[in-house]
Amino acid sequence: MLAIVGLLSIEFDLFHFAHQLTEAERRVSLVEAIALTLLLGGCIAAFIHRRVRELHRDAEKRAALDREMCELREQAMRDPLTDLANRRAVLSRLNELDTRTDGAQHAFFLLDLNEFKQVNDRYGHAAGDTVLQVVAERFRRVARPADLLARLGGDEFGILAYDVDRMGAEAVGARFIAVLENKIWVEGVGHDVGVSVGAVLIPDDGTTAKEIMANADIAMYRAKNVDRSALIFFCDIKVSPETQPRVAG
Repeated sequence: MLAIVGLLSIEFDLFHFAHQLTEAERRVSLVEAIALTLLLGGCIAAFIHRRVRELHRDAEKRAALDREMCELREQAMRDPLTDLANRRAVLSRLNELDTRTDGAQHAFFLLDLNEFKQVNDRYGHAAGDTVLQVVAERFRRVARPADLLARLGGDEFGILAYDVDRMGAEAVGARFIAVLENKIWVEGVGHDVGVSVGAVLIPDDGTTAKEIMANADIAMYRAKNVDRSALIFFCDIKVSPETQPRVAG
């Protein structure tokens, strides 16, 4: 804008000066003034064009940087082996629930694989990793689209099921148990891998992420003592002093 104002000021001064000259001088001065005006206009146009290109390149760089940062944040919330969400993502979602006041009911499930240690010990970590990937894929098939499915670490998985009451939570948990009833085959060897599930109703049995995870661990540990593949709700057990959760938060 300042460049345009300056250009107009120059034009005004040149034409004002032209009125004080002879006819011949005026014609020469007018041609010179027009040439100078065109030259300045071309310079300004070139400057604007160059500046627009620079701004466009800067915008592209910022967009690329934003995409890279978004990808890094996404990777920080994913489990690299199974491509599921990880523990950090689960804790983040649980903390979000703690701030909601809509009165909705939810459920969190802590799933721990049975007989997985034997697979690792006998057939090696490569076979164990394959089993975890197959389990993750089976869980994906039965998970509801809106729910958060995660691998928490080792052979533990978690599901945050939104907008479910006790009856709905029982149905969700039962699907994850049923999907592991068939053997998992790795290099010609069939592995019987069941799952013990501890469930917490939110907000009735926990509100903070730390409380929900701890109570789910207590329920899951009880499920392991009940049956090879069992679903236990925290609200159905009486916590004794000797019962200690393995997950602190």
